Formats: sequence, structure tokens, C-alpha cells
Amino acid sequence: MKTNTYRTGLLALSLTFGMGSSCVSASVAVPSGEQLAAGTVQPAPAPAKWSERMLQSVLKRSPWMADASQKDTWGYTQGLIIYALEQVWRQTKDPQYLAYIQRYGDKMIDAQGQIKTYKPEDFNLDNLNSGKVLFNLYAQTKDEKYRKALDQLREQLRKQPRTSEGGYWHKLKYPQQMWLDGAYMASPFLAQYAATFNEPAAFDEVANQLILLEKHLRDPQTGLLYHGYDESRQQIWANKTTGASPNVWGRAMGWYGMALVDVLDYFPAKHPQRKELLQILDRLAVAVVKYQDPKSGLWYQVVDQPAKAGNYLEASASSMFVYALAKGTNRGYLPKTYRSAAEKGYAGITRQLVEVKPDGEVNLLQVCEVAGLSADRDGSYEYYIKEPIRVNDPKGTGPFILASLELNQ
Repeated sequence: MKTNTYRTGLLALSLTFGMGSSCVSASVAVPSGEQLAAGTVQPAPAPAKWSERMLQSVLKRSPWMADASQKDTWGYTQGLIIYALEQVWRQTKDPQYLAYIQRYGDKMIDAQGQIKTYKPEDFNLDNLNSGKVLFNLYAQTKDEKYRKALDQLREQLRKQPRTSEGGYWHKLKYPQQMWLDGAYMASPFLAQYAATFNEPAAFDEVANQLILLEKHLRDPQTGLLYHGYDESRQQIWANKTTGASPNVWGRAMGWYGMALVDVLDYFPAKHPQRKELLQILDRLAVAVVKYQDPKSGLWYQVVDQPAKAGNYLEASASSMFVYALAKGTNRGYLPKTYRSAAEKGYAGITRQLVEVKPDGEVNLLQVCEVAGLSADRDGSYEYYIKEPIRVNDPKGTGPFILASLELNQ
């Protein structure tokens, strides 16, 4: 891939905010395990910020779809991008952004508050993440359909299958399993619901989920967290003693870190478990900084094995860690000393994993497409490094936008 440099005057992107605009794919697959050459980008001229530059590029490519071939879906990646869009709107107050958010809400929520493509009987934690954008839509419009949709999502968690300790199963089809991914999908939504609609008991539930995940997945030697936990110890990937999966996937830890800092925004100051959540975040930050690549400032796909063949510096985990560290210091959840690690990581992303095309469109390189745990996904090192790598996968661009906002970039 040839190096691209930003040229003054090419920042403006032609965006169509109408529903009928055509979209190209938000993600481009590359062969499994293959790394992409990083682009070299000159600093953005003031007042342009990376947050809006990436957001505008995402909207140009595809507003909320992981792939252009997909129909509109109530999925966690769509929610991640729309949530990032909401945070940019909060900073810029650009009415076009709010209109775009409402366009998504109106497309996906019907007049009776039913959510298109959502199947509550799947008990899939991933489906809760998009619900976060409905809080602001309800506050802005007072349209009861949004409240009804929020209540429907809240009801899923009341009925969600659980481990013997009360931990949410990640999905109905993954019995007895808790994944770090689920922390981000469910916990910030439930914390915001509790704060918005005065359900204080729900904060106990939020704390319990996050505490259980660290209890079962934290490696006491490294401080890092494994991807998933199987209470039954029956899964092929589960350690027969601990129930934990065998490797540290960067994005799984990234989801968990983002969940912690987002939950704390809503958690009552006097809640008895707030201190414990802050301690968990601090332990996570210690481990994350310990395994930050000293040269690039980035983090590897398999976090604790940087020298092993096939491992690579991965954009979504790096963006998520930067976001968690930066937001943690900004809000006082973490000591200010972690700010430098966030800035170093962000500089590495923009220097090595961001590419600007001649027309000003911004690309994010080296994003792992997806990873999970199942009979054919054994959680081995070889599994994680062989999953496809994509350009502009929303699981990377969304956190990059959020990280940019926290660093005012």
C-alpha cells in the first residue's frame, strides 16, 4: 500500500445526510493474518480534528452498517458508530449530526416502540449496545416510542439467563459463558437506564457483572484478562480448573476497559461498590500500560505475546485502551499519570494505523474483524491471529473517534 499524505484543501468531504444516499462498504477484508503497511499522515491543520475527519469518512462510506451488503440491523457495531456520532454532536452541536442520529432511530424503532430485527428471545447481550443512543433521542424528542424500546431492552436483562453467581450469559446459545465483550454491551446501557429512570437497584447488578468478570478472568501474574469464562468447564477452550479461555485478546480487554469508564459516568458517588470498580479500573490500567509496545505506543492483537510469529499491532484494541486511559484521567477515575500512556498510544495510532486518501477520506488500518469462542473458535493464539484483518471496521473507527474526543484531537 502506497503512503498517502494529507494535502491542505482536501479536508472537506462531500456528505449526503439523506436516507437515500448510497453507501460503499465500511470494511474491506484482507487475507487472514496479513498485516497492512501503515500510512504516513501529516498533522491535521487547525481547526480540523481527527474525530470529525474520521466520522465524516465513516458517514461517507456507510452510516451504520458493518457491510454495505447488509440490511439495516439493530446490532452492536451500528450502535457503536451512532454512539460515537452522538458524542461528536455533544461537542460540536452540529444539527446535522443530531438529525442523522434521529434518522437511525426512526428507521429502526416503529411507532409502537418495537425494534426492527431485534429478537429478545435470543438473549444476546450484543443487542443492548444500540439502546444507548435512545436515551438522548427520548430526551430530545419526548417520543414515547423510544421509552418503550428502552423498556423492552431493559426487560431482556431481567430475564437474561445467568450463571450460578448471577453473571449474564453472553447469549442464550452460549450457556454458562461470560465474555468480556458483554461488559460493554450491557453494563453501560443498564447504568444509564438506572440513572435516567431512577432504578437504583440496577447499579448493584451492574457492579456484580463487572466484578464477576474480573474475578474469573484476571491472570494474577500479568494482571491481564482472558477473553471468556465457562462456568461449566465443558467448552473446548475452557481451562478445566478456572473455566477461563487461554489467551488475552486485545479487543476483549478493550471492551471491558471502555465499559468501566462509561459505567462510572452514571454510578452513584456513594454506592458501596463504586470504590471497587475504581480499583478494578486501576488494576486494568496498570496491566494495559505494562504491555504497551514501547516503540510504537500500540497494543498487540494477543496482548502479552508481542514477539510471537504472526502477532500484529491492532487498531481497535489500541483505540479502546487509549479511550479508557484518557477518559479515566479526564474524569478523575484514574491518576493523571496515565495520561501520557494515552497520548503515546494515540500518537502511535495516527502515525502508523491512519491513512488519508487524496480526497481527504480517512482510513483506519489493521482492525481485527471479529473473534469469539465456540466449538470452532478455540481461543488459541493461532485462532486469534488468523481472523481476518480489515480496513475501517466500525469496531475500530468507533473507538478511534471516542478516543480522539477524549484527547481533544
